[in-house]
Amino acid sequence: MNWNQPLARLLPGQLLLLGLWLCTSVLRAQSPEKTVSLFDGKTLKGWQPVHPAHAKLWFVADSAIRSGDGQKKIPENTYLRTEKEYGDFEFRCLFRLTGDPATGMINSGIQYRSVLKDGQIIGYQADIGDGYWGDIYDEHRRGKLAGGDLRTLRHVLNKQGWNSYIVRCRGNRHELYINGVKTCDYTETDPTIPARGVIAVQIHSGGIAQVEFRDLTITEL
Repeated sequence: MNWNQPLARLLPGQLLLLGLWLCTSVLRAQSPEKTVSLFDGKTLKGWQPVHPAHAKLWFVADSAIRSGDGQKKIPENTYLRTEKEYGDFEFRCLFRLTGDPATGMINSGIQYRSVLKDGQIIGYQADIGDGYWGDIYDEHRRGKLAGGDLRTLRHVLNKQGWNSYIVRCRGNRHELYINGVKTCDYTETDPTIPARGVIAVQIHSGGIAQVEFRDLTITEL
């Protein structure tokens, strides 16, 4: 096709091709989204413990961010956070939470749009663990905001194995997906709640547990 022809002389099919090309060019120009990795698979570069004293509780093993050894009880909640803050984004990862419920609470989560204050991390959490799968919990602030819908998830959830998590935030809308199944679709109505913050991974105190995270990526929207 000769793109230098006057528009009046283009055939209908050529006009359609031109229109599609222009639309594609405009969309590319308006789509700054780029997916980047948050974890290099070898080090904790780009991450920091919320409490400096907990630095030894987070480490890399088998190309995963890990906390807990599966032998001793988790003494207190501990978090590993990103150095960078995010507003509108889509976060993805694989996770595995293992442990014996008979020893205490086996729970984890992914903090997002969270802020640090007085040694605590405050903000939304995409919950992980029995009784909490796919919930949105507001850590150190308002408590549970939305319960996860398990009607479909319970058929595909691998409780002792690897699962995927997607956390998508755009404006005041929050969506959570586990293994591709939507568990929560929450709209924030309080304008005073920060719409930007760090992302963090957590392991909850209580039982003998271990949590692992790998293939952590983010796409800013």
